[in-house]
Amino acid sequence: MALSGAMLRVGIFGYGGGPSVIPLFRHEAVIRYKWMTDKEFGELLAFANALPGPIATKLAAQLGYQQKGAMGAVAAILAHILPTTIAMVALLGALYSMKESVIIAGMIAAVRPVIAVLLGITAYEFCAKTWGGLGKVIGVGFGIIAFLLLGLLDVHPAIVIIAFLAYGTVHIKVYNWAKQKWGRKEESMRENSGGMSS
Repeated sequence: MALSGAMLRVGIFGYGGGPSVIPLFRHEAVIRYKWMTDKEFGELLAFANALPGPIATKLAAQLGYQQKGAMGAVAAILAHILPTTIAMVALLGALYSMKESVIIAGMIAAVRPVIAVLLGITAYEFCAKTWGGLGKVIGVGFGIIAFLLLGLLDVHPAIVIIAFLAYGTVHIKVYNWAKQKWGRKEESMRENSGGMSS
């Protein structure tokens, strides 16, 4: 019941689709029901982004599967898409007749800043988690690389995500190797300086 209710709320309030629903999914999964931690949600989001198809249905399916298995995934997807499907069928004619309305344009314009703030908060929280896992220098560096690849070089997002996932699989090994090498180097320098002083 909680799963269906959560997916219904995300479906109803997820105006704008795509990235705008991510903060709503996070609120339900991490804050309201505590099905997962922020770190686990970030991993789920990265995995879902790497797969083809709409992000909202992928997140709904994965959350449903984690909670109730295959039937939970089906129930979560249906609960998520049901409100918008009914609204589209029922209101399609009305929307077409009012698409030039100043009131509708004002409503859309008023909602956009809310979506921007929600996305900004989510991005900030993910950045804080990234700094904790990768460190500030690597985290900021990866952010700049991602911006250059996506914003300036127009590389397809799937390629960027797969490349970063590939790095993530070896990050711990690289980090531990560098730490051991740096530790041995510092230890060697201490021994040399101790030998010289004696």
